[in-house]
Amino acid sequence: MRGRAVYEPASLSKGHKLLREERDNVLQFIIKRILYMIPTLLLISIITFAIIQLPPGDWLTTYVMTLEAEGVPVSPEQIEILRTRYGMNQPFHVKYFNWMKGIVLEGDLGYSFEWNKSVNELIWSRIALTFVVALCSMLFTWIVAFIIGVYSSLRPYSIGDYIATFVGFIGLATPSFMLALILMWVSLEVFGVNYTGLFSPEFVGVPWSFAKVADMAKHLPIPIIVVGTSGTAGLIRILRANLRDELGKPYVTTARARGLAYTKIVLKYPLRIALIPFVSTAGWQLANLVSGEMIVSTVLSLPTTGPLLLSALKSQDMFLAGSFIMIISALTVVGTVVSDIALAALDPRIRYE
Repeated sequence: MRGRAVYEPASLSKGHKLLREERDNVLQFIIKRILYMIPTLLLISIITFAIIQLPPGDWLTTYVMTLEAEGVPVSPEQIEILRTRYGMNQPFHVKYFNWMKGIVLEGDLGYSFEWNKSVNELIWSRIALTFVVALCSMLFTWIVAFIIGVYSSLRPYSIGDYIATFVGFIGLATPSFMLALILMWVSLEVFGVNYTGLFSPEFVGVPWSFAKVADMAKHLPIPIIVVGTSGTAGLIRILRANLRDELGKPYVTTARARGLAYTKIVLKYPLRIALIPFVSTAGWQLANLVSGEMIVSTVLSLPTTGPLLLSALKSQDMFLAGSFIMIISALTVVGTVVSDIALAALDPRIRYE
């Protein structure tokens, strides 16, 4: 009894110590990844602001050229007054410092010269709609790719596998804007409904309500399919190849020889390892969906960030374009951190590397 009384507390203490070390490792891993974000975002902001100003001229140059094309003369004195008013005659580091100071201290992303409005006023509603489209597209991508990828790997060289492979290659080869035009034509000719935009005309500009949400849900399938198709095709091929590779390894053969259920074997080990690419690509996939819907949103007339970003880049509206690029870059960085943490949970060995 005495030996047992001494042994149990020691065992419990050792177990608690291991749990505490595991928890500390997880916290250190998460803190390290979050701290990496700060210099990364700072460097991205500098590069972003520099790239926006690389082309010759600025928004004022474009504005003056537009006025002169319309027959409105602009004197050099007026140009200089406007340049001083909007701070365009300041050196690069001063403009960058003022922009970052407004973002960090006040949450102010700057002023849009083209729209004559605050950038905050312009982008947040569009960012929210863009995020909804991108998130739904990512869920569509994962669900469809997971189902088809697992089926193709478990039923290789079957009719279903060949069909999935063919559809996957078609999805990779078809440009998104062409797929958007095809689906628009099908919806109009076959179903007699024009599903361009995210809302019907009667719901544009009105406050949010259940009816408006339901109307948006009716318009979402086409953007989701168009934006998510190329990513779905790629993930299907990745999951199929990885899972086929895992199923051919000796530990799976040994487990099957010992009489373990095939479904249980697949779900417990090979599928878990094969899902690593799903998690590891989540960091950049969301940002790719947000930035990649620029042409699609223009074709489908979506009130998302795409058309506004395209217009800002064309007119060299530096604060508006820079803010969009910064948000997309921040999404990439944050998404990468989240995917790293999820990847560490899926494969604990990563925490110790």
